[in-house]
Amino acid sequence: MKAIPLPEIDGAYLFEPTPHVDDRGFFCRTFDKEVVRSVGIDPDSFTQDSVSRSAFGVLRGMHLRSGLGEAKLVRCSYGRVFDVIVDLRPNSLTHMNQKHLELSGDTQVTLYVPAGCAHGFQALTDPADVSYRIDRAHNPAEDVTIAFDDEELAIPWPFPPLRMSERDRSAPPLAEALGRTTIDHGLHRVERGEQTPP
Repeated sequence: MKAIPLPEIDGAYLFEPTPHVDDRGFFCRTFDKEVVRSVGIDPDSFTQDSVSRSAFGVLRGMHLRSGLGEAKLVRCSYGRVFDVIVDLRPNSLTHMNQKHLELSGDTQVTLYVPAGCAHGFQALTDPADVSYRIDRAHNPAEDVTIAFDDEELAIPWPFPPLRMSERDRSAPPLAEALGRTTIDHGLHRVERGEQTPP
């Protein structure tokens, strides 16, 4: 497995596995503690694993958490998704940058989304399974949702969403959503082997 930095989003990485392929299919490692640690992410900080299954055309996003935020590892374990992250950290070198990419069960590449970045995706297959590993226990009171069609972000979704949750469909625009919350970031970064305090 190797870690590939994403220049568009400071602190974001792709973790690309090395599949072992034979006539049965393939086998690959999807998480490697030492590879994660090698790029300054505390592998022991992750506390919860979850999975979502989406039908073709489902759009989930754009989501982030207030306060200390939430860093996460995101992987499409089956099918394909159009994945989006937006850097909303006020002091980031890549503030307001976006990265769009396809995640696929064929490659099992994992995306690391730093805390303070909004994340969303649209399912390109039926179904598409997305696995999440987050670094803080989920607290619904900290959830922040931003309109998927926000004019300022102008995210180039592949096609109009076929299905969405009511929460996503009625989400406020970026300026309004950020006006209701405080974004911190940097928790669980590792510098010289020690955890950075919040």
